[in-house]
Amino acid sequence: MTIRLHVGPLPAVGQALTLPGAAARHAQVRRVQPGDRLRVFDGQGREHEAQVQAMGRREVVLCLGPAVPALAEPELSITLAVGVPANERMDTLVEKAVELGAAAIQPLTCERAVLRLEGERAARRQAHWQAVAVAACEQCGRARVPEVGSMQDLPGWLSGSVGAPVRLLLSLAADAPGLHQLPTPLGPVVVLSGPEGGLTSAEEARARAAGFRPVSLGPRVLRADTAPLALLAGLLLRG
Repeated sequence: MTIRLHVGPLPAVGQALTLPGAAARHAQVRRVQPGDRLRVFDGQGREHEAQVQAMGRREVVLCLGPAVPALAEPELSITLAVGVPANERMDTLVEKAVELGAAAIQPLTCERAVLRLEGERAARRQAHWQAVAVAACEQCGRARVPEVGSMQDLPGWLSGSVGAPVRLLLSLAADAPGLHQLPTPLGPVVVLSGPEGGLTSAEEARARAAGFRPVSLGPRVLRADTAPLALLAGLLLRG
């Protein structure tokens, strides 16, 4: 399998490119050698071939080669806004959402959330989740890295700009129709999903007032890191 590395901004073809820290460590772990060929991408949709010119203890230098066609992004742009699950489940959620094709991920603090982050801890965790998204892109072939937003509380996020004409709320309410009963979205979608225990009745009411339409995945109660991925996959398969 071709080694792919996220490197940020790319120089002109034929120029030298010194790999940033994480990409350099990845190349060293994979034991690439001078003369080896790999691919690099900038996270914004550009991808190029490159050849290793020099390997050092701390530096890896490439020569940038020609552009290659980047993997097409899904036609339907979907943002997952999720009440952050506890332990390492958010890492898995971010990884799988990126692999499936999510356009962005918005972590939220909700009333029933077990994990609560503020200040420096929240910033460190956001950076960690963004790194998980980068690694997922390197593995799955995407050249555009989805943004993992900064941690926000649900009421504040709802009162701001949600930013999509189609707004779906994962719900266990009796009036929530199944995904197959909804029209196929034609524009960007935001999916809102709660943490362990789901959203409270007050939070769900607030979301509905903000234009979110409830949708059900059926009678099974899925985990907080499973439900949004199931809806994401269902939407992309329909789109």
